[in-house]
Amino acid sequence: MFLDHLFTLIHLFIIGFNLTGWIWPRTRKFHFVVVCLTAGCWLILGIWYGLGYCPVTDWQWKIKQSMGETKLPASFIKYFADKISGHDIPSILIDWITGICFVLAAALSTYLNFFKSRLPGVQKPH
Repeated sequence: MFLDHLFTLIHLFIIGFNLTGWIWPRTRKFHFVVVCLTAGCWLILGIWYGLGYCPVTDWQWKIKQSMGETKLPASFIKYFADKISGHDIPSILIDWITGICFVLAAALSTYLNFFKSRLPGVQKPH
């Protein structure tokens, strides 16, 4: 039970940081690293484990299964959205929203880390 809650907090932190870590100048470099790691898991590990693979979800699902929980979706975001909404939200909708939000955050991170400081008249934050 404790580990399940801990993994939920870890998931929520990673998701929140992936979506917002680009905002603060001090976290932008680390945000870019986390976004790259997330994309690597989803796309590179996804070659072997399925597109969108997340090792944190894999570990949490093992814990949930040991606690007797069954019929877990492939995505933590789908699981959590269903749980907090009380509805069975279509996976395709969750996947599209997740993908769009992730691509926007990754694009902002890339822009702020590599291009903004190169624009004329824009100084890089300290």
